[in-house]
Amino acid sequence: MYDIIKPDWPAPYREIWELQKSIFNGLVDLKRRGKSIDREAIILVEHLPVITLGKHGKSENLLLSEASLAMRGIECIRIERGGDITYHGPGQLVVYPIIDLEKHHLGVKNYVHILEEAVIRTIADYGIKGERVEGASGVWIDAGAEEERKICALGVKCSRFITMHGLALNVNTDLDAFKVINPCGFIDKGVTSISREIGYDVNLNQVGDILLSHLKQLLN
Repeated sequence: MYDIIKPDWPAPYREIWELQKSIFNGLVDLKRRGKSIDREAIILVEHLPVITLGKHGKSENLLLSEASLAMRGIECIRIERGGDITYHGPGQLVVYPIIDLEKHHLGVKNYVHILEEAVIRTIADYGIKGERVEGASGVWIDAGAEEERKICALGVKCSRFITMHGLALNVNTDLDAFKVINPCGFIDKGVTSISREIGYDVNLNQVGDILLSHLKQLLN
């Protein structure tokens, strides 16, 4: 059973981060005490502008000072997920599954594959072909071509098989916002969005419902 959580959008990153940690710590505690987990959670949210650096994030991939970013209304936060650096902001769908991988008979690698597959199926519903790139998590368009570009970033944390963090799919995102970072640490690859690929904006809630449907099907 999943608790589907959709806070008011757009939401401050720190607020949702604290919510994630609260749910995550509760499930980890249940596992530690040998209790069964009957309810898991999936948070769907749109964030206010923020840049997050994962535990292996490199400061040189941040192209402006934190003071300069603050003047633009963009916070910079160092967090505990895997991955390097990314941007969250309006027009982007962020999904945080907080689930027990052991319950789903999954390892971390297979779980990441499922997150990517949910996105690949979602954007296929809008006529976009998403692909994987060897050695680079997330979902890409025109993989292997000169114009290879990323449409979805991904980074997770796992403890006692409980997950947190997740994926960020660019839907109607202002892609200029990525110019203040080297997205995911890459300096030679572009970013894109559903609206950029198809030429018009789409309903963010609708994309969330489609992605959630694919994700639940794949997890179950």
